Amino acid sequence: MVDESKIRQAIELLLDGMGEDVTREGLVDTPERIARMYTQILSGKDEDAGEILSKRFKVDNSECVLVKDIVFYSMCEHHLMPFYGKAHIAYIPDGEVVGLSKIARTVECFAKRLQLQEQLSAQVADAIMEYLMPKGVMVVMEAEHMCMTMRGVKKPGSKTVTVATRGIFETDSNARDLFFRMLNAQ
Repeated sequence: MVDESKIRQAIELLLDGMGEDVTREGLVDTPERIARMYTQILSGKDEDAGEILSKRFKVDNSECVLVKDIVFYSMCEHHLMPFYGKAHIAYIPDGEVVGLSKIARTVECFAKRLQLQEQLSAQVADAIMEYLMPKGVMVVMEAEHMCMTMRGVKKPGSKTVTVATRGIFETDSNARDLFFRMLNAQ
């Protein structure tokens, strides 16, 4: 649970430490705004992927399902700066599917936490495997990290790509090839 009063105090201390006058007009409400912002953008740790993926539907086939271009925003746990991009997720059902929006909501559940992109990809893949129990899942995420574009090396436009494979996608190159063919189809 986010403690907004502690965030407000921390932001006041941060502003003061930067030599700012926390009572000036432009900053007087900033600690409150930041506290509300963090409550919103870090709300995922209070969400349960199992609950999101609990409403399933029976199916007779086991054809690959791909949801691509799921936009996500997250916060780097190393620098407390945003990273954002797109997730592409495929799974091969084993008797059950979920509504497509549940795949996107699962990404959001984990993205709205202090994160590492590598961990985010793995958490999404693991949740889908655990709660949907498909034959396999593959998650590819591509993101731009503000900690790399605004500071440090300062390389805007550079992207980090992570991949997590589970089940049949780990062992079957044809399944992986299908994922990439579907991902690149127009």
